[in-house]
Amino acid sequence: MDTDLLYRVTREDEAKLIALLTECFTNDPLYQELIPDEEKREKLLPELFRCDLDEMFEDCEIYANNENLEAIVVVSDETKPYNPFKYFADQLYSVIKTNACLIRDDPSLETFFNFLKGRDYLNSSWTEELDENRLHIIYLAVRPSCQGRGLAKYLMNTVLDYADQRNLLVSLETHNPKNVAMYRRFGFKLYDTIDHYPDLVQYCLVREAKNNQTNKAA
Repeated sequence: MDTDLLYRVTREDEAKLIALLTECFTNDPLYQELIPDEEKREKLLPELFRCDLDEMFEDCEIYANNENLEAIVVVSDETKPYNPFKYFADQLYSVIKTNACLIRDDPSLETFFNFLKGRDYLNSSWTEELDENRLHIIYLAVRPSCQGRGLAKYLMNTVLDYADQRNLLVSLETHNPKNVAMYRRFGFKLYDTIDHYPDLVQYCLVREAKNNQTNKAA
């Protein structure tokens, strides 16, 4: 996805990006479940997001409302050709880095085993059966102090307009049930749920390509 309507986040913004993700997801149900101890969570999350950055910058586009990174959207354009060997190598490298971080920073291995049990919540494998003409939104995050200013709507509408212009399906997942109603207002529908981990549900949502929406309306 390429757009001039948003600020393109680069490696120079790494510290601000990690700080934003940590602030936005510290109280997310996913990380509250996988890292129940608040002190451990505050310590681990910045390192976990840092582990994800190589893959994000390599395989995704990261956009913000401005250079202050008050709100971001991370998008994977599934229409782009990719090398499967490189993709799986990147995935493996990311897993190894993450596991090493979990073991290093929590020698009790409690967090490591929590992540192992919750691994199906930490990827988007459910999208494998969807159309490849698709954008996948990995993160949509707004700094808590900046919420209520329409930033999420602005970022989301920019992505959806881009998808509609190219007749692309859009997919995403959330672990916060409060977000489901918000995404429905953008035209997303619940596609599936993953709920085999105690007290944690992943809501998998899709928004159909524009032509499909038009045909159904007709």
